[in-house]
Amino acid sequence: MRLGLRNPLLHIILALLTGLGLGLAYSWLISPVTYVDANPSILRADFKDQYRVVIAASYASSHDLARARARLELLGDTDQIGELSAQAQRMVAAGESFESVQPLAQLATDLQQGFVSVLPTSTPFTNIINTAIIDTPIEETLPTETQVTIEETTPLPTAAFEQTVLAPIQETATARPTFTAIPAPGTPFTLVGQDTVCEPGLQAGLLQFILMDSRRKEKPGIEIIVTWSQGEDHFFTGFKPELGNGYADFVMQTDVIYSVRVVEGGAFVPSVTAPTCTDPNGVDYTGGLLLTFQQ
Repeated sequence: MRLGLRNPLLHIILALLTGLGLGLAYSWLISPVTYVDANPSILRADFKDQYRVVIAASYASSHDLARARARLELLGDTDQIGELSAQAQRMVAAGESFESVQPLAQLATDLQQGFVSVLPTSTPFTNIINTAIIDTPIEETLPTETQVTIEETTPLPTAAFEQTVLAPIQETATARPTFTAIPAPGTPFTLVGQDTVCEPGLQAGLLQFILMDSRRKEKPGIEIIVTWSQGEDHFFTGFKPELGNGYADFVMQTDVIYSVRVVEGGAFVPSVTAPTCTDPNGVDYTGGLLLTFQQ
């Protein structure tokens, strides 16, 4: 045993193990490594998702598109718009509410079109009335008793005069501008177009949706439900801003009958199936459909 302890190789191994143990204890327990001001590009994928959510929430408040773009560049994504859209789709698939996903979709849309598209906010009528009442000066009047005393002590002079009958003034009515009625939330959508799409390069059985308001402006955030005999699928418009704010799509299977319902307003389209198209060479292939809804 004494010969073994005197072996120089054994002494070296014991020294290395002791040093390794002390180093691990110091780095893990006494003084662990902490990252300060690290570059967001080295974050894990889930932390990058949280970072995008914070950026989108800040943009929804400030509408500073340049600052949001600069913050996204710190993540080092090659396709910022694609990453935002993909994350929004993942959040919808995970069952998160549209209110939490909408800032990401809105930021992706504004980055795609290159300008801020802020929805106009309507001022409640009650606020206008309250503001007018507050801003209107109130004329102070004397109490009733004081007025009566003045009338009794100070007689008013009387004078006789003749009134001249005035000719009635005829007012000319001026035409006022008319305003286009804006549909209220919940206004039903109506199917205004159902077109067969025969394009050989298009994905087979692609069911496309375009939803617009009464002024033919595409509307994001509208929920669509597609049902068939073996299940159903829920999705929203606006998560592919490169194809339009009111765009959504769904892939149909051949020989399966689907039903489509727009949740807002309850528009319903039954018996939807993938059409059959024929190319110039006479070969049949599965085409697609385009459903257009308008308020």
